Amino acid sequence: MEGVPFELPRVSAKERARAAELLAVLDREYPDAHCELDHRNAHELLVATILSAQATDVGVNKATPALFARFPTPADYAAASPTEIEPYIKTIGLFRNKARAVHAAMKEIVDRFGGRVPGTMEELLTLHGVARKTANVVLSNAHGINVGVVVDTHVERLSKRMGLAEWDSTVAMVERRLMALFARERWGDVSHLLIFHGRRACKARGVTCGDGSGHPICERFGTACECRVKRAGKKG
Repeated sequence: MEGVPFELPRVSAKERARAAELLAVLDREYPDAHCELDHRNAHELLVATILSAQATDVGVNKATPALFARFPTPADYAAASPTEIEPYIKTIGLFRNKARAVHAAMKEIVDRFGGRVPGTMEELLTLHGVARKTANVVLSNAHGINVGVVVDTHVERLSKRMGLAEWDSTVAMVERRLMALFARERWGDVSHLLIFHGRRACKARGVTCGDGSGHPICERFGTACECRVKRAGKKG
């Protein structure tokens, strides 16, 4: 597949059909699914995504208005120091490390990319603090480019519960399965839809699908959910 530097796993027509059916149901349930990190441009999204590691989008969104007002451009971050960034993100976990990462990334953008956030996976991965997930977020939501699927904790959890990926799959394996199952033009949507469902219904704890009391989507597609496995084990 053009632009994808690795081979995708083989999936059957039946698996693709089931994935398409799930996507259609999620589309109807969450027609407004979108990136929930507040931003106005590519560099704000990059900063917010770096800050979101091991933090909630809600917590990040509370901190970024003042941060973005103080540092409106990558050059403003680059001209400052990490210690000047820290007070604006003190409410976010690991704020000292994240201040250093944000400063370094913005300085690299100014020094190597003329102050513009690069638009390729290869270039983004050269920035300090940017791994594949962060790069996918920026490419999809700021540049409209689908090179992969954003796999956060929600996407990983739901992919496994809904039988889109095996339970022993790594994050990289989950991403490749989703890329193989869904059409490329929907990769960004797949991530948003799974995250919306994970935050609003199929949460990490308290799952009840399979006993009739869970969300209809989970009841229908959560065939590999751990709650069903546990109940099946008890019956045996």
